[in-house]
Parts: sequence; structure tokens; C-alpha cells
Amino acid sequence: MQTTAVKPTMAVHKFSSCDGCQLAFLNAGIALLQLSQLVDIIHFAEAGYFNDEAKADIAFVEGSISVPEDIKRIQRVRKNSRYLITIGACATAGGIQALRNTKNVKEWNTAIYPNPEFIDTLTTSTAISQHIKVDYELWGCPVNTGQVIKVIRQLLFGVEAYQAKDSVCLECKRDQNSCLLVKGKKPCLGPVTSMGCGALCPKVGAACYGCYGPSDNPNTEALTQQFRNNGMSEQDILKRFKFINSEAEAFNKAYKKIDNNSP
Repeated sequence: MQTTAVKPTMAVHKFSSCDGCQLAFLNAGIALLQLSQLVDIIHFAEAGYFNDEAKADIAFVEGSISVPEDIKRIQRVRKNSRYLITIGACATAGGIQALRNTKNVKEWNTAIYPNPEFIDTLTTSTAISQHIKVDYELWGCPVNTGQVIKVIRQLLFGVEAYQAKDSVCLECKRDQNSCLLVKGKKPCLGPVTSMGCGALCPKVGAACYGCYGPSDNPNTEALTQQFRNNGMSEQDILKRFKFINSEAEAFNKAYKKIDNNSP
């Protein structure tokens, strides 16, 4: 009698986010169909599978910890997961919503909502790794489909999951893009940002926003000085680091140093 092998299980969990990284799965097309032959998707609300408390071999987590109930839920997800992988800027560094971390959230709520007493939120937006053990991190805003499929295959075949952390500049050089920082005098974060996007913005003449987080050994001081040489104000430089991945350690230190030295 022939038996069917039991496939590993996979779950995708959402916390405070825009759902963009989950779309990296849904946009996979044929690759997603092929993936379904390798794993059983047991929880992925956006794709129609819902079982938030199911145990999974591989769990992906999108979004940051921003409301009190998130803390208990992420602990439960960790307990029910063999491998837990955070995807995107929100999950890996708190996301753009982490801009609240330097402000008075209660004052914001009072100014925005007619009944702020009904708003139950944390005063910070924090990365998943600040609350539980994370096995792997996939940076990006959003992550790309290739990253996600690659890490799943690596885990399924017993290969150590790996994400290249060289700078975006390397991708620009490979594509023979003209340097937007030196030649174009634009506020490009490419020299200190991890590769992975294929230099998407520089290809069309737009400066890198740092979506994929800090690269290995990023020299933010040298880049800050280059920004100054290009005529940028201290406030404009600060805003550049204080954006999508403001709570990533290297970018956080860079903008705080600028902020502390500002008059």
C-alpha cells in the first residue's frame, strides 16, 4: 500500500503592517503553486487559510508589535513554530510606524481621535526580535518574492538560510547605473543599505530610501559627510535616516547623532 509523505507545514502571520510583504507570496504566481507542492499552508489569512493557533514547521511574521495584544500573540506564534522568520521593515525594525517612538503618542491620540480613551496602543512600535527569538530576518519594504521562496527552499533542503548584506551600490555597479550620490548629488542611502531590491529606485533615477535596512559595516558617518558636501541641511539628512528603518541600529545611531548635535 502506497503512503503519501507528510509535507512540512507553513504559516504566515500578520501584525501591525500594510500587508505588502504578504503580497510577496501572492505575487509569486507559478512559484506559489510550486511551493504548495512542497509545504502545506495551514495559516495565511490573506490567502484564505485561517488557523492562527496552528503549529507550523515554518512561520513567517509580517508587522511590528504596536498594540498590547500583539505581545501575547507573538509569544504564542513562537511557541507554535519550529522556524520563525520575520519579513519586511515592520517586523525586522518596527517599520515606518516606529516614528512614533520619539514622540508623545498620547498627545497624538488626543489630537487625532475624538475619543482617545478607546484607543489601546503601545507607545512604541518595535521589531519582533525585541520580544521573542527570531531564526531568520528578511529585510525589505516590502520583501521580494525571490527572497521568500529562496529561504523556504533553503530550509526544506537543510541549507542554512542566507541573505546577502552587501550594499545597493554593488547592484548599481553591476547594472552600470550612474551614481546618484556623487554625480547626481541626490540623497541616496545606497552606500549603507543592504542589497536585495535589484537597485530598483536608482535604476529610474530615484535615490535609495534604505528599504532593505543597513548593509554589513555601514559607514553612516562618511555618508552623512557626503550629504553635507552635497549641500543637504542637517534636518534633511536626519529625515533620510529617520524613515522606513529608523529603528535599525545603524540608522538609529546615525539620526540620533545628527539630532543630538543639532542646535
